Amino acid sequence: MIVLFFCAVFQHISAQETPVTPEKYTAHNKGKFYIFWGGNREDYTKSDIRFKGKDYDFTLYDVDAHDKPKGFHIDYFNPIRMTIPQTNLRIGYFITDKYNISIGFDHMKYVMYQDKAVDYSGYYPNQGSYGEMLPNGQILLTKDFLKFEHTDGLNYVNTEIARVDDISKLFLIKNTDLLQVNFTEAIGGGFLYPKTNTTLLNKERYDEFHISGYGFSAKAGLNITFLKYFFIQGELKGGYINMNNIRTTQDKADSAEQDFWFLQRILVVGGIFRI
Repeated sequence: MIVLFFCAVFQHISAQETPVTPEKYTAHNKGKFYIFWGGNREDYTKSDIRFKGKDYDFTLYDVDAHDKPKGFHIDYFNPIRMTIPQTNLRIGYFITDKYNISIGFDHMKYVMYQDKAVDYSGYYPNQGSYGEMLPNGQILLTKDFLKFEHTDGLNYVNTEIARVDDISKLFLIKNTDLLQVNFTEAIGGGFLYPKTNTTLLNKERYDEFHISGYGFSAKAGLNITFLKYFFIQGELKGGYINMNNIRTTQDKADSAEQDFWFLQRILVVGGIFRI
């Protein structure tokens, strides 16, 4: 009995003297919130755009468009003007260590190329009076005939479900509270809420935000978290947009519709924390 007593005491003392390594903050994500903010560049596929109203109904085929980058600018950090550049805002919550749900606002810009020749079908009033008709039967996209932009902007409001995997071991990183590397991928969907800048057949443009359609998207990215709470994240995000109810003029009878694919290149900074 005495021997057993001393063995138990020795084990108790040894257990007390064994240092306990505190669990790293970055070991688990469940219950954490995150927020990020940054900029983007976009590419778009060509699209057919149909314009219709009381006295016209025509379609332009294979219309090409580009984004409207501002480059690195102080507006990204100016609270009054930070929504002007092409930007991304997202807020999310980890429901498990690996999975999170989020809501975000992708502020893209879509600008139709001017002075391009395109095929068309349909009819509209005063045909040929806008410097648009070409001898080969195509239409030249002059500014007098049509200016078509989603520049304030092509606003994609969406929710995502994402998975995050810690791949720090691949880079021989041992202290992830100091530096952590994660791979993330997500799928999402939402609606389009643009303010479309359209000059169509000399009509007065409609200059208000309007729910114009829906979209689906998927993305993959690399996240570098440092000092536990802060991160930089780069993403490639692609998807499909269908805008079947675009307001073009002050007349409610006037509208446009189009669909296309997009690719975003995104760079953001953010924070991750528990409340």
